[in-house]
Amino acid sequence: MVAAQRFEGQTVLVTGSTRGIGAGTAERFAAEGANVVVTGRTEADGRTVVDRITEAGGEATFVRADMRDPDAIAALVEATAEAYGGLDVLVNNAGVETNTAADEATMDDWEFVLETDFRSYWLCAKHALEYMDDGAIVNISSNHACLTMPEMFPYNAVKAGINGMTRAMALDFGPHVRVNTVNPGWIAIDRTTDEMDPEYRAKLESIHPVGRLGTPDDVAGVVSFLASDDAAFVTGSYVLADGGRTAVMQDDMLPDYRARRTE
Repeated sequence: MVAAQRFEGQTVLVTGSTRGIGAGTAERFAAEGANVVVTGRTEADGRTVVDRITEAGGEATFVRADMRDPDAIAALVEATAEAYGGLDVLVNNAGVETNTAADEATMDDWEFVLETDFRSYWLCAKHALEYMDDGAIVNISSNHACLTMPEMFPYNAVKAGINGMTRAMALDFGPHVRVNTVNPGWIAIDRTTDEMDPEYRAKLESIHPVGRLGTPDDVAGVVSFLASDDAAFVTGSYVLADGGRTAVMQDDMLPDYRARRTE
C-alpha cells in the first residue's frame, strides 16, 4: 500500500505504459498523487490502465503514440504539457526486442530495436526538457546492460547504451533536471511468463538470491524513488532491480550453445 504523496500536483509521462512495467509504474505515480499520462500504440490497453488509475482515485489520461515516429514523440510531450500545464517527470520505458544473434540480426531488427528502445529515449528527453524547470528523468534499461545471454542482440547492446545515455543527459541537463537509470532483471509480466513452463520458472527463481522473479511493483518502487526528492542528490547513476541476479555467475549454458551453433 502506497501512503506517501510525493508527487502531488506533479505531471508524469510514462512511455510504453499500456502493460507490464510501464503500467505498474504509471499506477504507482498516480497512487503517489501525480497526474499521469499513459501512452503506447494500443488504445484499448491504455484505456484499461487509465480506468484502473481513475477507479482507484487517481488522475490519468491516455495519449496514443508510436515511439518509432519522431513527430509522434514531439506531439506526445506537447500534449502532456498542455493537458496538465507542464511536465515534471519522464519515465522512458518503451521497449522491444528480437531474439537474434549479432551475426544473424538484420537491418530491420537493428532499426526496430534502436528506434524504439534508444532513439525514442533521447527524443522524449530532449522534448521533455523544454517543459521542465526542475524535474527528473528515469530511463528503464535492463540487467542485460551488465551481463547478457545469447541471441539477445541488439537489445543487449542498446540496454548498455542507455546507461551511457543517462550519464550524458545527467551532465547536459543538470543542475535542474536529474537523470538516472533502472536496470530490471527477470520481471513476471504476461510477455515473459504466460507460457513459461512451471519447472523452468522454478529454476529461474532458484538462481535469484531473493528466491523469486520480480514484479512491476518492484521496479515501480525504484523508479518513483529516483524521481522523488528523496533522491535529490542522485543523478547519472543506475540501479539494478534484479533480485540479485547479477551477483550470480552461471555459465553452464555456454558449452551447449556453442555446440549447437557449430552443428
